[in-house]
Amino acid sequence: MPKKNIEELKKEIKKLVSEIAEVSEDELKEDARFTEDLGIDSMMALEIIASLEKKYKLIIPEEKIPTIRSLKNVYDLLEELYLKE
Repeated sequence: MPKKNIEELKKEIKKLVSEIAEVSEDELKEDARFTEDLGIDSMMALEIIASLEKKYKLIIPEEKIPTIRSLKNVYDLLEELYLKE
């Protein structure tokens, strides 16, 4: 399966996060903080992580999870994990 380019990846991630967070994609800015700005609680955060792991068939290291505080953090992490394979 060919790797997706980063723009496709970002679009998919944004859609996934907006569905779980119940926030429209328009409201979901790259630098919006999950907890403070979007009201994403720990259960939603775990759902986002689990969905990303399943969709992209990767494992997000536990020590990286606390660094995921915004959509931009998700993009950066996925880029690092997904594109390095």
